[in-house]
This record gives sequence, structure tokens and C-alpha cells, in this order.
Amino acid sequence: MPTPITLRQAALYWLKLGFVSFGGPAGQIAIMHHDLVEKRRWISEKRFLHALNYCMLLPGPEAQQLATYIGWLMHRNWGGTIAGGLFVLPSLAILVALSWIYMAYGNVPAVAAILYGIKPAVVAIVLFAAWRIGNRALKNSLLWSITAAAFLAIALFNVPFPYIVLGAALVGHFGGKLAPDKFRMGNNHKAGGGEHAPAWIDDDTPTPAHARFSKVRLLRVAAVGLAIWLGVIGLLCALYGWHGLLTQLGWFFTKAALLTFGGAYAVLPYVYQGAVQMHGWLTPAQMIDGLALGETTPGPLIMVVAFVGFVAGWGQAIFGADNLLAAGAVAATVATLFTFLPSFVFIFLGGPLVEATHGDLRYTAPLTGITAAVVGVILNLALFFAYHVMLPRGWGGAVEWASVAIGLAAVVALFRYKVGVIPLIGACAAAGLVRYLLLS
Repeated sequence: MPTPITLRQAALYWLKLGFVSFGGPAGQIAIMHHDLVEKRRWISEKRFLHALNYCMLLPGPEAQQLATYIGWLMHRNWGGTIAGGLFVLPSLAILVALSWIYMAYGNVPAVAAILYGIKPAVVAIVLFAAWRIGNRALKNSLLWSITAAAFLAIALFNVPFPYIVLGAALVGHFGGKLAPDKFRMGNNHKAGGGEHAPAWIDDDTPTPAHARFSKVRLLRVAAVGLAIWLGVIGLLCALYGWHGLLTQLGWFFTKAALLTFGGAYAVLPYVYQGAVQMHGWLTPAQMIDGLALGETTPGPLIMVVAFVGFVAGWGQAIFGADNLLAAGAVAATVATLFTFLPSFVFIFLGGPLVEATHGDLRYTAPLTGITAAVVGVILNLALFFAYHVMLPRGWGGAVEWASVAIGLAAVVALFRYKVGVIPLIGACAAAGLVRYLLLS
């Protein structure tokens, strides 16, 4: 019988994860899978994938929601709050610091050189994550076909992610009835040909009391979430007025949080249109730089909202010309709070319903179909990154051969030598810096 995990032990892990969760959602999910399923055995493969499938359906950052879900399942609401919060807070602190350097000192060549080296590593990490998840989830040709169809739909026809998810869910729904064996999640706990030890939350572990569905609990969670949102937005409105920057940041990023189906890249056009074109909080060039920082710092890619908030607070000097750092930090915190608050509510509301269905093929078959489709979407994301990193000027422009070399080396390091994410990021950052020193 696995040893129970204390809240303190879990909190230390979530804190560590907050500092090492590079590689966007695919890389972050891969890290959690390696740590929690394969290494620590806190949760089984089937329970992990079932939770992941639910998070894929929600608006918001799926990796952060997955951490929140597992934390909640292990240690109730406090466990989920700590897991989800620590997934975000290190990234917020790092982005506030980097945003301050960016605004105060402009483009530092050494920093740009480090980012140059990290970007190809991100491509390799996302590609490796697609392979890892696909290797475990795609157990037959039908699921592989769903993956291929999803990849072609988003890569060639630009089909919106929500439609891909809906289509995959429908295929899973009807496929579960017509060919149930193709959509039944098998026991995938294998490593080196042998069975893993039992997980603390295993396939057949009964749902804990706090994770069982209750109408009273559902209404209580909804009321608390709404009260927090109304309380904070009401306080900002009372202090600064409805048209004040902080109030508008809260309202704008609440709407953005409810539109982030498909992850950060699905909502970036909305954020760009609102923050750059409508409100004028930052310039197009600043938005691109912020996205680069969001891609290469730990935490969800949607943490670019913290950069947007920081630049907006700094640019409007909401606390006076002598307190620009405080203005930026507070605005970044407000943007982050309203972006992630709905994610916690969604997990605490829907978690009991998900736990009630983890053994029922009627519910798991559609989610299995979604997992297969998501593998194709992640693969497309890796190619999207590769194109923009290695051909930054488009098909007619010059190839960034240094980026190609760093990316290929990162792929070999991950696939052949199983190098960890943090050593890989560090080595690629060093390579970018060496390139800059040689060329300068």
C-alpha cells in the first residue's frame, strides 16, 4: 500500500513545479506525468488522463487546471488552491522582474541571446511531449486516425480548437457504442516491461468523500467563486472607478479567461486586439516581446497577461511617476488573478462530476477521443513553433541555422539521452549566449 502523501509534501512539490514548468502546456503536462504517474506514483495513468481530458474541455490553461485537479483530489480545496496557486505564482514573480528589466532598461542583447537559445529547446520539449502522450494514449489505428484528422484540421484548414474537441468527443461517443474496445482505456502502467507499483490514487481507489458530487457543495463553490470575483472587482471599482485601469484589466481578463478554449494561443488574438488595438495598453512590438517572455519562463503560456498588465500599469503610471514598479506589479497581479480565478472555480465545481465517471465507458470514450485529437493539436503546435523559430522571416527568408542546430541537439538530448527539462533549458540558453559572444 503506497504511503499517504501529506499536504506539506505535496506543497513542496507544487512549489518546485512552479519553477521548472517550462515548455508550455505540453511540456508541463509531460513533467507532471513523469513525476506523479511514473516516478512518485501519486496517481495512476488512467486517473491522470481522465482528469487531463476534463481539463482539455475547459476554457483556461489546462496544465494549471490539471495541477489544481490533482491537488484537490489529494487534499481537498486547500490542496487544489495550493497546487494551482504555486503553479502560477513563481511565473508571476519572474515575469514581474523581467518586465521591470524590459521597461527600465530596454532590450538587453545578452537577454535576447539567452532567449534565442531557449526557443529551439521549447520546440523540442513540445515535440517530445506529443510523442510521450501519444505513445501512451494511442493504442490502436482508430485513435491514430483521430490524431491525424485533428492535425490536418488545424494545420491545413485552421479549424478552431473547440470544433476539433467537439468532433473528437462525438467520434468517441459513437465509437464507444460501436467499437467499445477501441475506446476503452487499458492498463498502461508499464516501464521496462514490468508493472508499476500501485499508485496512492490508483485505478480502483474509491473516490474520497470530499470529491463526491453534492448539490449543496456545488452551490456553495459557485457562491464563493462569485463572491470573490464580485468582491475584488467591486473594490477596484470603488477605489478607481469603472473606467480605471485596474478595474478594466479585471473585467477584460475575466472575459479572456472564459474564451481560452484551446490554450493560450487560442486567446492571444483576443488579447492582442483588446490590449493593443482597443485599449492601447501596449504596442504591437511590446506584445510580441511579452509573448517571447511568456514562452520561455516557467508557468502557463497565458502568463503573458502578467506582462500586459505590467506594461499597462507602468505606462499609465497609475501610482505616480515615482512608483512605476509598484504600478506594474499591482497591474500584473490583477491581470493574473482575474485570468486564473475561473479555472479554480471550474475545477472545484466539475471535479466531483468527473470523479463519478472515471470508470464509465459512456463518459470515458468521448474523453479518449479528445485525448487522441489533442495529440495532433500538440504536434501542430510544435511545428508552429519550429516554423517561427527557424524561419522567423517566413518561407522566403533566411533559415536560422543556429536555431536549427540547437533544436536538433535538443531533440537528440530528449529522445535519445532522456535529458531533463531544466538541464536542457540551461544548456540551450548557454548555447544562445555563446553564439552572441562569438558574433559580437
